[in-house]
Amino acid sequence: MAKVAPKRGKNKDNARRSKKKTSVLSSERIEYVDYKDVNLLRRFMSDRAKIRARRVTGNDSQQQKEIARAIKNAREMALLPYANRVTTQRGGRDRGDRGDRGRADGPPPRPDSPPPMPGAEVEELAGAAEAVLEDAAVLVAEAEELEELVEAEESGSTDGGDEA
Repeated sequence: MAKVAPKRGKNKDNARRSKKKTSVLSSERIEYVDYKDVNLLRRFMSDRAKIRARRVTGNDSQQQKEIARAIKNAREMALLPYANRVTTQRGGRDRGDRGDRGRADGPPPRPDSPPPMPGAEVEELAGAAEAVLEDAAVLVAEAEELEELVEAEESGSTDGGDEA
């Protein structure tokens, strides 16, 4: 008889994952996943706003489809973000082993203000801004007049004619 070689390539960590996760939807007996229920949907999203996998949440395929659909609808309705920026504080610059030849620690910083414009466009925008401010002042004055008229009418001091 020939010797049979032991099977290789099997995952020895399967024993750790033998207990299957139970779904939140099953344990809380949720029958319908509503896109407006943001607190429930956030439980199925990572801190970077990614949809968690089935193996992480314990959902079956139908539940996972419902969750994914609800999260996508909530994103369209601006109830949930498409992505969250996770900021971490960087350590000091004492990386002596890399020196100056390594790559940067991330993307280059974004500028805080827009680039400067040529002079003519700046003057044109300044004129437009002044016009908007004048229009706003007129609207505020009209709103105050209307407010005074409403107060006068509520107090009963009007005699049917215009006082202003």
